[in-house]
Amino acid sequence: MEITGHSAFHAGLGAIRAGQNRMDQAASQIANATVEHTATSQSSDYQAERLRAVDRSQQLDLATSTVQATLAAQDVELSAKVAKASDELLGRFIDTYA
Repeated sequence: MEITGHSAFHAGLGAIRAGQNRMDQAASQIANATVEHTATSQSSDYQAERLRAVDRSQQLDLATSTVQATLAAQDVELSAKVAKASDELLGRFIDTYA
């Protein structure tokens, strides 16, 4: 008998990698928004007035990136559960047919 239950395990691992990449991207965007905000906070009053519209869009970007980071964490958590369940199932098959 050939056991081909690794597809769910590999899918779980692939989804973990994708979630980690998504988290890295969101964290990078959050870090960049923080650095840009610090740089603009040292501007003159005139420059600050002109940059307020840009600052609003950065706040939206920061919120979006924070949500993306949260979703990425959930993706990784659920993908790990898929990989673990697949591994346990494969172990049961081996115990049953060994």
